[in-house]
Amino acid sequence: MDWIEELFGISPDAGSGTLEALIAGAVVAVILGAIFAVRTRSAQVSEKRRHP
Repeated sequence: MDWIEELFGISPDAGSGTLEALIAGAVVAVILGAIFAVRTRSAQVSEKRRHP
């Protein structure tokens, strides 16, 4: 969990890995949000097709 330190040569979280964990969590949250939005939109379009 120290890829930021290796990539940029800085340690914004003093090597604890907190920043990397937050970035990974944010990426997962964005992906899950996108999946939820697509599924919701798909369900709405499908419902409109059934009941014109």
